Amino acid sequence: MGRMSGESTPEGPGDLPEYAERVLATAELIPPGRVMTYGDVAEWLGEAGPRQVGRVMALYGGAVPWWRVVRADGALLPGHERRALDHYRAEGTPLRQ
Repeated sequence: MGRMSGESTPEGPGDLPEYAERVLATAELIPPGRVMTYGDVAEWLGEAGPRQVGRVMALYGGAVPWWRVVRADGALLPGHERRALDHYRAEGTPLRQ
């Protein structure tokens, strides 16, 4: 399935780096129908940047609503476009045409 499948999820909660835990917790707080950019998440946490958030989501994001954390340009995650669109439609997320 690829990077977002959760295949690389750590065995237990103690195995997850503290920063990754905070990124994933933030992703879980995003309400259905809304999104935040990687940069928004980094700013909300007050540390690191969009690349670090993206790395966390790529490695550990399969167990959280990953489709709610997006690129600043609005492009869908390569290889996961259909799944993301299904989630956006189900949640009523506004989409650009």
